[in-house]
Amino acid sequence: MFNVGDYAVCPGHGVGQVVDVEERDLGGAVTNFYIVKIIANGMKVMVPTTSENGIRKLVEEDEVSGVFDVLNNHDVPVDNSTWNRRYRDYMIKVKTGSLVEIAEVLRELFLLKKKKNLSFGEKKMLDQCRDLITQEISISRGSEAGIVKEDINGCFPQAVG
Repeated sequence: MFNVGDYAVCPGHGVGQVVDVEERDLGGAVTNFYIVKIIANGMKVMVPTTSENGIRKLVEEDEVSGVFDVLNNHDVPVDNSTWNRRYRDYMIKVKTGSLVEIAEVLRELFLLKKKKNLSFGEKKMLDQCRDLITQEISISRGSEAGIVKEDINGCFPQAVG
């Protein structure tokens, strides 16, 4: 249960703040919705209060450690399928909203970037994943986004640029 003012993560959109809880009549059924304002772009999202996977709480510190464990583990195979196939697979992971899965996508894109040029879509996805992780960890920890971004980039010193 979220209250007005709480921060929450909307999978695929990022961190937002609950600005209101509204009751709406949808085809004769009254449903309560969280109104979440996404921090990155100001977009407002309506999420049913009964939804299991509509929004989730910010990550805890132990989960943040797990994210950095994923980012620092470079001993994984890199997917060599076509860029559009990889992109589809990455989008599925990003839309789960799991910070660990987003970190896996980010890691794979950074490792792929060391081997060859990324497609335009993959470059955008790399930036999106880095931004999603940076935003959530910085709000969760109460630290500056620039510091968190440096920590993330520090996991891939030869691939940042």
